[in-house]
Amino acid sequence: MPVLRHTTNALSALSTSVRLTVFGAVVAAAALLPAASASAAEPGVDGYTDPSYASTCTFHRYREGETPPLSLFGADPLCVEYAKRDITVTNGGAARFLLAEPARFALAVPACRYWQLDHWSVQATAGGTELVGWDGSYWFDKAEGSAAARVRNITVAGQPARAEDAAAVIRPYDARLADALVRDAAGVTVRLPVSGLC
Repeated sequence: MPVLRHTTNALSALSTSVRLTVFGAVVAAAALLPAASASAAEPGVDGYTDPSYASTCTFHRYREGETPPLSLFGADPLCVEYAKRDITVTNGGAARFLLAEPARFALAVPACRYWQLDHWSVQATAGGTELVGWDGSYWFDKAEGSAAARVRNITVAGQPARAEDAAAVIRPYDARLADALVRDAAGVTVRLPVSGLC
């Protein structure tokens, strides 16, 4: 989805509420990454690959702030794609995003095989410069004991950026998350404990 970009640098003039929104958005983005990020230093870590069940996925796509139905509970594999391009303070987009995330997370946690694609953009005002943006791909397979994460198409202040640039914006609020963003931009696949329930 195209994003209107302006040439002004909004990062230097972030208000406290915008900074908290950016912080909240990136913390929520990391909700599916902790296993991969925490395990990145353990043996068995490789670069990103799509899951082995990729060919069996039917993606359920959701708009800004939209919550998936409970009827997806138990789907195997559960494959979802979320638009998260309207994380905006002035029009309520940030609030809609934050309200939708708990239900999205609750649906993901019990899944045996889960793959999420999402498209992020955080801005202070509707149509304003992206403060931070990226596309993510995160998946796990509890039966196989593996998980992976990758972020790409990173922007800072509406301009293409390296993961290190985005991490510098995030680091004052959460250094661990900033480190995870840098690792996950390169892509990481890790081993997880196998679940006997899957």
